[in-house]
Amino acid sequence: MRKNQFVSILKIGLFVFFLGSTLAVSAQKSTSKKVKEEPKDSLSKGYKDYDKLIEKATVTKGLFSIIKSENDYYFEIPDSLFAREFLVVNKISQVPLAINETGLNKGMNYENKLITFHKDSISKAIWVKTSKPMVSSPEEDAITLSVKDNFAESIIEKFDIESYNTKTNAILIKVNKVFNGKEKSFNDVLNNIGLGGSVKSDLSYIEKIKTFPKNVVIKSQLTTTVSEGGAAMYITLGVTSNIVLLPKVPMQARQLDKRVGFFTEKHWSFNDKQQAMKEQELITRWRLEPKAEDVEKYTRGELVEPKKPIVYYIDPATPKQWRNYIIQGVKDWQVAFEKAGFKNAITAKEPDANDKDFDVDDVRYSVITYAASPKANAMGPSVVDPRSGEIIEADIIWWHNVMTSLQSWMRIQTGPIDSKSRGNVFNDAHMGEAIRFVSSHEVGHTFGLKHNMGASYSFPVDSLRSKTFTDKMGGTAPSIMDYARYNYVAQPEDNVTAITPKIGVYDTYAIQWGYQWFKNKVDEKRELQKLVNSHNNDPLYFYGEQQSYKNTVDPRSQSEDLGDNAMLASTYGLKNLKRVTNNLEKWTYQEGEDYYKTGKLYLGVIGQWNMYNAHVTNNVGGVYLNTIQHGDGKESYKPVSYQLQKDAVAYLSKNVFTLPEWLFFNPVLKHTYAIKDSPLGPFEQTPYTLARALQYDALYNLLEDERLLRLVEAKLYNPENEPRYSVQNLFTDLRSHIFRNTKKGKSLELVDRMTQKNYVDVLLVGTQKIMEKTTVKNSATLDFHLDGSFCSVALNEKKQARNINYTSMKRTSEITSYKRQELQNVLQLLEKKKRKGDANTQAHYNDLIYRIKNTLKF
Repeated sequence: MRKNQFVSILKIGLFVFFLGSTLAVSAQKSTSKKVKEEPKDSLSKGYKDYDKLIEKATVTKGLFSIIKSENDYYFEIPDSLFAREFLVVNKISQVPLAINETGLNKGMNYENKLITFHKDSISKAIWVKTSKPMVSSPEEDAITLSVKDNFAESIIEKFDIESYNTKTNAILIKVNKVFNGKEKSFNDVLNNIGLGGSVKSDLSYIEKIKTFPKNVVIKSQLTTTVSEGGAAMYITLGVTSNIVLLPKVPMQARQLDKRVGFFTEKHWSFNDKQQAMKEQELITRWRLEPKAEDVEKYTRGELVEPKKPIVYYIDPATPKQWRNYIIQGVKDWQVAFEKAGFKNAITAKEPDANDKDFDVDDVRYSVITYAASPKANAMGPSVVDPRSGEIIEADIIWWHNVMTSLQSWMRIQTGPIDSKSRGNVFNDAHMGEAIRFVSSHEVGHTFGLKHNMGASYSFPVDSLRSKTFTDKMGGTAPSIMDYARYNYVAQPEDNVTAITPKIGVYDTYAIQWGYQWFKNKVDEKRELQKLVNSHNNDPLYFYGEQQSYKNTVDPRSQSEDLGDNAMLASTYGLKNLKRVTNNLEKWTYQEGEDYYKTGKLYLGVIGQWNMYNAHVTNNVGGVYLNTIQHGDGKESYKPVSYQLQKDAVAYLSKNVFTLPEWLFFNPVLKHTYAIKDSPLGPFEQTPYTLARALQYDALYNLLEDERLLRLVEAKLYNPENEPRYSVQNLFTDLRSHIFRNTKKGKSLELVDRMTQKNYVDVLLVGTQKIMEKTTVKNSATLDFHLDGSFCSVALNEKKQARNINYTSMKRTSEITSYKRQELQNVLQLLEKKKRKGDANTQAHYNDLIYRIKNTLKF
């Protein structure tokens, strides 16, 4: 065996071992026999004298008593906490400029792990073990013996026993090494945030340790150096580690129904009666339960207050004018929890100024943390008990610059119908309502809700132009968890005023499904199934999982689209974009200022146009993906209809492959180009270059192999014999439009020649890429998608709705044949018309002929 082969096998083995060894049994208990207790008068032999150790030390009582002696910190661990399960939660508390610019800020949770402490009196040591509790089995089943042996804990740390408290039998361990950066067992911040390297111990230290009844909070300053080919840059990170005692009995878990969108924890279940292991997904949710005295009221359908409500605190660093809007965004969810049977279940408030222990990084507090940063974003992750999916704390990060995204969306999408959305600066009330919307969306994630990108599809496009409909439904979609930003469909004459996303009927239904309390699992399973089935055919309750922006299969579930017909919605959207374009200078005018803001708004308009193109394109080769169950009579895969796909290509031909002069060649170019910010400063995008790149990108995406393969598949499997839009239909429709003036023998304008070059080049690149198994030319993809990711919760959220293979062995598929044949068709037309038109046109034809022949080897 060669050395490199051995190394590869070793790496694979270690990976498998690591994966297996990190799993554990949720019900697993320590199987080691209890060590015979030593007489208390002999416990101190061989150890530091406890009384002398604490004589000049500071002692703080709590979950672990904390003993600080000069620069040394000790945990005093009582016997009752050995083998109990704890969750280590690590967060960022401070960052320098270099880290801030990467989007890593205070309040972000970067690492969690479950640990247990085990006392070994013989070795005079405490072993710390870790596990991932995603496996369970009945204690009385024979297979449980195998489960325990095959999903064991792994040792991550060893502490020497320093001393005993002879009065309580508690032991002392010195913990400096795991919190000052010397060891990575409890806190591996550098690797988890992507910096790598090691902590410089001489420039790092423990700031303080606080202890409370159910958690310990450790704050540290950790320094490293980063060198990028130049002088070393010193980076000091403030980090906070929480050690949280988990309940002995985990919360009753609830299994996912894939027709409702919740984040989940994976779980494997074993028992003796199985013929196969059962894979489960446990939803993440807060533990909301009625008080014992209210159980009967609750079961009768009366609203009751939960034992422990969900409370969010506003970071004191939040500007005062926005606090009430953020608070209201949280409280707007009250109506949803009432649907689940609980009143006063949630609230948000500012922290008590007299609470000296308040700390935004303490897991006892769910905090909406305000980050001073250039990043324009917000996110809403949670800390979860991995044994059950119980959310124990929420960490919403609110970046200051998210308001720049909000202003851009409102100006571009609603400026034509709302005068308040036109200026360089909005009044506080108008911006406050936008902040309230984002607050509600992010808080929804901390309840366990995933994005529902399919919600907006349930609204007919023309209904979004109806004041009556929008007033009744409250916004742009039946779920605030969609990326249905603002109503860009409504026209000025429609007088629509409900243009902001609101909590909708899907949201209240999802909260009811996730949080309604039941006395037993039998009732829970029956009633929840009944609830989903009762709405299964109502489009308002449809759940469409988030997909990759660049690989969207189901066009119903797209980011930032509106309504049930992307072509119609985008047509209305273009009408409004023209109005914005005509007012670029007026809306951004500021005496004595340059045209930077005008150029930025101009780029935003182009980005919105480009986003409409993507919404429309995804209908071509689109497949509706439905989550179905036996007996519900639904189809799992249903191709988009022939007519909708043809309409999509017609839209693109009219608005993309005929370049919109109103957008790319308008009078604003006398004063500014479109301006895009970058780390190197603003970049001015010249109109011809920008238009050429974006049009190329649209063609490349439309003719990508996977999209064409979906068209082939739809044609092949068609038991109903419905008309299917085919690859041949697509090429015929595109060629007929792109070469329409060529067929007439006319001279071509620059933009016409540009479109033909883009079309031929996309075909050439696609053909070569498949046959050579390499990328001959990268797509000129430019991300002018209006920053649609104000929500970065997707740390554990899949971007693809379904894993469907349309890509294997593309070399033997029909795609290359179709693309080659289309090149032949174009070549034949060009040969016939190469002497038509002016000199520029003829030179253009000869160039295309040469390129095609050179690729096809004629």
